[in-house]
Amino acid sequence: MSEESNEVVESENGGETENAPVAKSGKKHFDSKKSFAKKPNPNLDPEMEERVVAVNRVAKVVKGGRRFSFSALVVVGDKKGNVGYGLGKAKEVPEAIRKGIQAARKQMTLVPLDKGTIPHMVFGRHDAGYILFKPAAEGCGIKAAGACRSILELAGVKNVLTKSLRGTNSHNVVKATFDALRTLRSAELIAAARGKDVKGLRIK
Repeated sequence: MSEESNEVVESENGGETENAPVAKSGKKHFDSKKSFAKKPNPNLDPEMEERVVAVNRVAKVVKGGRRFSFSALVVVGDKKGNVGYGLGKAKEVPEAIRKGIQAARKQMTLVPLDKGTIPHMVFGRHDAGYILFKPAAEGCGIKAAGACRSILELAGVKNVLTKSLRGTNSHNVVKATFDALRTLRSAELIAAARGKDVKGLRIK
């Protein structure tokens, strides 16, 4: 015999309703058709472009042999001044790239642009990586290579001169590039900090 029985249930208005199934335990019935999927975050721009800078395979030696895993360094940007990087680790390459994209979207950096180039000369340093960035005239293009070029393109920079003074490791180059981009200051920001007009600043 089933645990559920057809009993007479009193309604709120004092009437009676027949054939209303009531669970013996008194618990609410679980609706399996209800969706619990998370809604997409509106703050994330779907037009952002992702680029994989480096994929490394790591082997861990254990008693039964070697266990391989992968790490992916990914750069994300909208070509409008917003750019970020992230490192993802997983047993498979696609999963590592997906984790890297999620990490990059969580730590975006706003790059101030001045007519398609950077506002002023700046150095970027991280461990053995040391890079020089200089503004360039219209039509010069991005004079950079490797991971540094990918970051500048996704940031929206169109003309810039760069020189790697030390270090070739992809991770150090990426972090040195972001160290330089975070230290950039626009003329409007400097004028506001000094309490002056932008036209009154002396720009060398």
